[in-house]
Amino acid sequence: MQKLRFAIVLMLMHHHSYSQEPADMLRMAWTDPTGTARQQAIGGAMVSLGGDLTAAFTNPAGLAFYRSGDFVFTPSFTQLNNNSTFKNTTTASKRSALGLGLTGFVAASPTDNKKGSAAVAIALNRTAWFGNNLLYRGLNTTNSYSQKYLEEIAGVGDANLVASKYPFGSSLAFNTYWIDTIAGGTTGNFRYQSRAPIGTGLLQENEMVSRGGLSELAIAVAGSRQEKFFYGLTLGIPFLQFERTSTFTEADATKAFNNFNYATYQESLQTSGSGINLKMGFIYRPVPQWRIGLSIHTPTFLRLTDKYNASITTDTENYKGVLTQSSKEFTNGEDAEYSYLHFTPFRMMAGLSFVIREVEDISKQKGFITADIEWVNYPAAAFKADPSLLDAAEEKAYYKKLNTVIDAAYRSAINLRMGGELKFTTWMARAGMAYLGNPYNNLRGEEGSRFQYTGGIGYRDKGYFIDLAYSRTLGKDIHAPYRLSQQAFDLARIQQRGTRLLLTLGVKF
Repeated sequence: MQKLRFAIVLMLMHHHSYSQEPADMLRMAWTDPTGTARQQAIGGAMVSLGGDLTAAFTNPAGLAFYRSGDFVFTPSFTQLNNNSTFKNTTTASKRSALGLGLTGFVAASPTDNKKGSAAVAIALNRTAWFGNNLLYRGLNTTNSYSQKYLEEIAGVGDANLVASKYPFGSSLAFNTYWIDTIAGGTTGNFRYQSRAPIGTGLLQENEMVSRGGLSELAIAVAGSRQEKFFYGLTLGIPFLQFERTSTFTEADATKAFNNFNYATYQESLQTSGSGINLKMGFIYRPVPQWRIGLSIHTPTFLRLTDKYNASITTDTENYKGVLTQSSKEFTNGEDAEYSYLHFTPFRMMAGLSFVIREVEDISKQKGFITADIEWVNYPAAAFKADPSLLDAAEEKAYYKKLNTVIDAAYRSAINLRMGGELKFTTWMARAGMAYLGNPYNNLRGEEGSRFQYTGGIGYRDKGYFIDLAYSRTLGKDIHAPYRLSQQAFDLARIQQRGTRLLLTLGVKF
């Protein structure tokens, strides 16, 4: 069964019409916690704590702890450094950007022990940042990128079909002579070979530059009863923008005249769309000091549109010289464009908080300790064909296979977050940590995880407040430049180091 599932993975990697792959699901689902600087400074924990606008995106029941209104504004700075090791060669790359984090307001009614309290919030938050520069290179003496095209066209004896049926891969490689027919074949009975000199070594390099993010508008309501039961509901409206350009090059390591100098594959992908989700939660306060929280996040429904193009340039020296072909030659000079549906994984969270000297006058509280545990069901994510397509049999079959791959390639994971705060009159000191568990099912040695160490300070006085947070991320991940079904292939091992600074400015009303 494991071999069958992996064969399906490879079949999808070689598909000639669609650009979605299992990694697209993970990009939108395996994300760091985001919110105000206060929430980030305590490791992102907010399921049972409440009293912060971030609750609209974690557990909306926490908004019911508000006794007045808040308006917050959160600019941020993020930097990501990658050290990628491929074929025993380590290469560094980095990416940084300014951004706008959680911004919005919450309005609340005064507490009435008989009627309880109520709150409403509207906020916009950057829930995922897709910015990344990934670069790795090394000397490969075992296989070539072009071999994935040979696998794609295996058994296709008609060279005319090879030249036209695979406009985003094999056709481009064939028409520029990265792959070629083997001498002695006849029409309808050709076999194929790679012109890359694998035995003498290929210098390979892969560079990927991505940008964009996932932002979400949250409209939340919350209420309480007897200051013991708190409940809330959030309607989330996410907006996604993603761009990625990829360039893979392999060149003859010997520099000899052997009818191959180099070949370069370039692709460009733009994804945009919007969707909807629901978040619901409860907090129970059995005694004033303790709070127990539970939150459920439904899958996010997204309707996405991809714009995609690819090109290959091959230099076969004295054989055919330098040739370039783009997929746009097959699509009337335009990018290929198609729409589809995506459902993100289901999430469930639980939290526990202890408030030091819990009194109604929060200015007299001395601090708190809080911790969250989150379960994410990554295999439950799914892609589906756009129902507006009149004849979508091929698309439905493709996405069914893709979802089978997701089931095989990923597993459920546990994320942990914890932190605390100490109050010194108008000043506060905070610290925390978070762990994002491994989402991979380890078909070929895939493994990933992230640790975050956080801290910050805050100041509150006369209705104004300012919070500063620092977050350090230490992570590991993998990336495959290409996958082969007939032989082993190499993964790039990625060590990630990320830094994030957030500043939240707020005013009470």
